[in-house]
Amino acid sequence: MRIEARLIAAAALALPAFAHAAADEYVQVPTVEYGEREIDFKYGTRRFDDANERESAASLGFGWGATPWWFTEAYVKYHKEPGERTRYDAFEWENKFQLTETNKYPVDLGMLVEFEVPRDRDEGYELKLGPLMQFDTGALRWNTNVFLERSFRTRGDEASVTEMKYQAQVSYHLANGLDVGAQAFGDLGKWNDWAPREEQSHRIGPAVFGKVKLGEGRQAIRWNAAWLFGASDAAADNAFRLQAEYEF
Repeated sequence: MRIEARLIAAAALALPAFAHAAADEYVQVPTVEYGEREIDFKYGTRRFDDANERESAASLGFGWGATPWWFTEAYVKYHKEPGERTRYDAFEWENKFQLTETNKYPVDLGMLVEFEVPRDRDEGYELKLGPLMQFDTGALRWNTNVFLERSFRTRGDEASVTEMKYQAQVSYHLANGLDVGAQAFGDLGKWNDWAPREEQSHRIGPAVFGKVKLGEGRQAIRWNAAWLFGASDAAADNAFRLQAEYEF
């Protein structure tokens, strides 16, 4: 399918909605595996030293490569505030569109459109969308994503704004089948009027990536994990995140 048609399909899903960074945040990649199904688990925990508190988040989802250029996934999210029990937090529907053929151009390009329905109806609905980019420089593989997020139909007093966030990742393939690298995440504030530096949240740290084949066919477990450190005053001082996918 031509790139123009894929862009139209992606834009058709870009309807009103917001989001906030969670402890189980992860880096999106632009490629789609047609016909692949996956069970996806994400977990994250982070600590703010000033408050001496730790919060955690997790999600469990099911995804499917519906076409050679469209991957869709639905999952439920859980959250644990400091001193409270883990509880259901939101339902999310994620759609990824691969806009270019893999390795055909200098940059592989995709688009993400993601809807979230929080448990707390006062938070309204949430939308995240933006480009996904992947490219290689020698033995290094790079991923850079920029997203816009907004909430709609909220019941609070504060007006909703469109916020800008980013993800970045670099990985180096080792001979033993593992990749090592780094990941970074950031929240910049309003998309056209960034927050002051001290109010922005930037997280960065080392990451490791792996894939374990399970017999014949496409069955495999793909995973990645990172230890992130706060690179700004508003960020958590340290965080651990893990993603594991069973592909079949």
